Amino acid sequence: MTRPAATLADPQLPLALFQAALAAVDGETVVREALTTDARRGSPVHVVALGKAAGTMIRGARSALGADLKRALAVSRPGHLDADLCADSRIRCLESDHPLPGARSLSAGRALLAFIDDTPGDEPILFLISGGTSSLVEVPVDGVDAGRLADLNRWMLGAGLDIAAMNRVRSALSNIKGGRLAERLAGRPARALLISDVPGDDPAVIGSGLLVAGEPRGAWPEFPGELGWVEELARTPLRPGDIHAPPLRIVASLERACEAVVEAVRRGGLPVSRHSEFLDGEAAATGARLARMLLDAEPGVHVWGGETHVHLPEHPGRGGRNQHLALAAARVLAGHDGVRLLAAGTDGSDGNSDDAGALVDGGTVARGETAGLDAGQALARADAGRFLAASGDLVHTGPTGTNVMDLVIGVVADGDPQ
Repeated sequence: MTRPAATLADPQLPLALFQAALAAVDGETVVREALTTDARRGSPVHVVALGKAAGTMIRGARSALGADLKRALAVSRPGHLDADLCADSRIRCLESDHPLPGARSLSAGRALLAFIDDTPGDEPILFLISGGTSSLVEVPVDGVDAGRLADLNRWMLGAGLDIAAMNRVRSALSNIKGGRLAERLAGRPARALLISDVPGDDPAVIGSGLLVAGEPRGAWPEFPGELGWVEELARTPLRPGDIHAPPLRIVASLERACEAVVEAVRRGGLPVSRHSEFLDGEAAATGARLARMLLDAEPGVHVWGGETHVHLPEHPGRGGRNQHLALAAARVLAGHDGVRLLAAGTDGSDGNSDDAGALVDGGTVARGETAGLDAGQALARADAGRFLAASGDLVHTGPTGTNVMDLVIGVVADGDPQ
């Protein structure tokens, strides 16, 4: 694990701490650890890995299970399943659609049901589920096709709905979400390891609750006229007592990532504050507020976690919620030395970009303006990514092999930041 430099003035410190967080929640590591300590060995296991971290999670399972791994299905985003994994004759790899579901999502859903149906009834299925599953795998109710699903999810993302509200709608239109996949198992032996990308680490919310029925959460949205079909086709949700959920275990979470940052800072002998607040407000307002807190803070490292939202204009530009938050923070930090803020998605992506987020400081706005751009206009157009590319502050990690929401790491260097 990367050790942070023992100075708050090191410009690379936030990035080193972010890498420490990613290492602590790496899909391969946490699944291998969970299965290595498992006494249930010596019998064939069928594995289903779904989500952004499917590739690393199934690598961990392959490492721990060895010859016990009989066959597997892995579904993830394009570029998240490596060639070595897919060359294993036991593993079927499928690339699917994200962040909007599409035809490949429906194809993956059919493959998932076929995999379950083809598994001998007395042999166990191990499910490895991480964030992104809601879009990547779907078996919709009658009357809903890939086009309708994409239109619905596009509207929900643009409307800034929280994850609970979105999952309530998704589950109502699905034959596998909201616990309905557990129904499909019909008593087969199964268990699941999950990487949580939701507040509270609720298994009924992760991946829209494939194996767990939960109480409906989040307000039912008021849909525009063109989405009137949603209420007409929505199914009555399953309740927790309606199904038998298999044993489930959370193996990685936002809290684990935040604690890894705290531990790394303390090992470096630096002061650190872990803020318990879950960041779930509007991204720009949150970024500005956190920046003001840092300007008033004592020297040290400050750690937050969460998942903010952005109300998108009709034609959004480049970027996502973390870049939006970071640019709003940069406007507050403009002209102040010694304060830096990193906002990044632990999955390595942010909105419609392939950047994880951004690391900004007191010179970010000036650097972007030198390129002829305006920070305020960039925020209004949801085009923070273009501004931050010009200022040289984007953070690019590529696929990280995990997904536990977002981290914000602020660093106040020694001396008066103002």
